[in-house]
Amino acid sequence: MANNFAYYTPTRVVFGKGTENQVGELVKAQGATKVLIHYGGQSARKSGLLGRVETSLTEAGITYVTLGGVVPNPRLSLVYEGIALCKKENVDFILAVGGGSVIDSSKAIGYGTPDDGDVWDFYSKKRKPASCLPIGVVLTIAAAGSEMSDSSVITKEEGWLKRSCKSDLGRPRFAVMDPELTMSLPPYQTASGCVDIMMHTMERYFTQGGNMELTDGIAEALLRTVMHNAEILKKEPDNYEARAEVMWAGSLSHNGLTGCGNDGGDFASHGLEHEMGGMFDVTHGAGLAAVWGSWARYVYKECLPRFVKFAVNVMGVSPAATDEETALQGIEAMEDFYRRIDMPTNMRELGITPTDEQLHTMARLCSEGAGGRKGSAKVLLEEDMYRIYKMAL
Repeated sequence: MANNFAYYTPTRVVFGKGTENQVGELVKAQGATKVLIHYGGQSARKSGLLGRVETSLTEAGITYVTLGGVVPNPRLSLVYEGIALCKKENVDFILAVGGGSVIDSSKAIGYGTPDDGDVWDFYSKKRKPASCLPIGVVLTIAAAGSEMSDSSVITKEEGWLKRSCKSDLGRPRFAVMDPELTMSLPPYQTASGCVDIMMHTMERYFTQGGNMELTDGIAEALLRTVMHNAEILKKEPDNYEARAEVMWAGSLSHNGLTGCGNDGGDFASHGLEHEMGGMFDVTHGAGLAAVWGSWARYVYKECLPRFVKFAVNVMGVSPAATDEETALQGIEAMEDFYRRIDMPTNMRELGITPTDEQLHTMARLCSEGAGGRKGSAKVLLEEDMYRIYKMAL
């Protein structure tokens, strides 16, 4: 039986070629007077994208200040800098020009600017945001889905803690999505993004009970679509249609659609990867690929019907003699896909070899960050998390 659910997606999507030139009017329609343009590295400037965005704002009569420097696994220190800048300049709108890291950093700045306390309180679960500056997005990477989600993930350098905050207050007002802006991404980043998109869907798919046939069908089609187009993009990185399919899938994977009617999702793989990302600063999607197979083999017997359904409907596996064999063949097929797009299937392939002490530390931090337990397919405690890390070496 389907669980009760509330589905809320207030973000206006403006999709297609050249849509970044509409930013000025979109921001103006929000009633903004002073904008913070938040972005990552110099590629946004060198590509001409920032110039086009700035021109569009100027033509709409909107003044702005800029703050670059966002890195993968965005840092709390830059969030603090952004909050101080917004307060000093009386910024009333944040425009994120980039991918998930830039958007997540923008949300954190948005939460912290109207607040008198420490924004990290929201990520350490001490408090919940009471307000947020309005946020708009010009998306340059199809991966995190943060352009339509309620989620933000920030890394605190002290202790290298990677934590999330969820609030509908942080959902962007609009998301400008031009697939052409993703064509300059390195192949590794494109593939990592595809894994992240798929994982957002799989986290909601592998749950205990309370699933809807329609939601499952949407999730399965999304997964098949991303897999198909990821392999096209490996050979044809400038294929616009494939870029468009993946970009739209990224938004739908994390705006709640593929979780309607279930129990809220598993998200243990994300929790496990967050500690890897915090300790070793690995690329998020690649980290997810490195740990997923070990997680799946550890939990599949507890969630066998879902793994069988996944194997048959998503991975195209013919039912084997037993459900366990079918499920395992589905897991193996997914790992084969990761290899085809040059993604890792364990930590060594990812480029890290944690010590046993580091594995225990990551398990402890993962457990603490989850309040002691994590998961739906199988509820994981600290010892379970350690064992999965051990399997993923």
